[in-house]
Amino acid sequence: MQNPKKLNTSSASEAIRLAQQGDAEGFEIIYQQHSRRVYALCLRMLRDPVEAQDLTQDVFMQLFRKIHTFRGESAFSTWLHRLAVNLVLMRLRRKSPPMISIDATADLDDETSSSTIDISAPDLLLEGSIDRVALDRSIEQLPAGCRAIFVLHDIQGYQHDEIATIVGRSAGNSKSQLHKARKRLRELLHEAQREKARDTRLAARKLDSRSRAKLFPVTAETLDSE
Repeated sequence: MQNPKKLNTSSASEAIRLAQQGDAEGFEIIYQQHSRRVYALCLRMLRDPVEAQDLTQDVFMQLFRKIHTFRGESAFSTWLHRLAVNLVLMRLRRKSPPMISIDATADLDDETSSSTIDISAPDLLLEGSIDRVALDRSIEQLPAGCRAIFVLHDIQGYQHDEIATIVGRSAGNSKSQLHKARKRLRELLHEAQREKARDTRLAARKLDSRSRAKLFPVTAETLDSE
């Protein structure tokens, strides 16, 4: 086995080659290089740190079993994230009601379709008027397929051609899913904003009613005088 101290840890291709030969140091280097980003992806999609950590371990166990199938036809990080996304989607489908499948969306390869963002309403994300909690809750409510594309593109920073490789669909399909995710996310954020405003109004009314009750208490004498 090659001495790990002599191994250039920045050489991803060397680490992959060693891991494919069953070298434990190669696996360790790959884990150190990619585990944080895989965990971040799982956390964004699952919204549960414990479950995300558990699934991250599952991803690298799967990597251990399947790394021999990596042929270098795409970037290793893309191949690994495809593995992670597939496991996350499987977990979400087991624990959630039926959601919109990636297969069920229209392909936007033709120019007759549109992948532009709906601009009929203010962009709450750009305005910064939505708090982080509301945003996280809204992302959690996205269908699994849309959520995966949204996380990969808008949070992880992947381009549509890379996402297409990760999820095994076309770049047009990725654009379609992202458009649907953004549109639904805005709807959810607007709903959250309206609910917050309604709760604020109700709280103000209750406070006003209590204040009036203290100023003008209803007593037996008051009722008798009426």
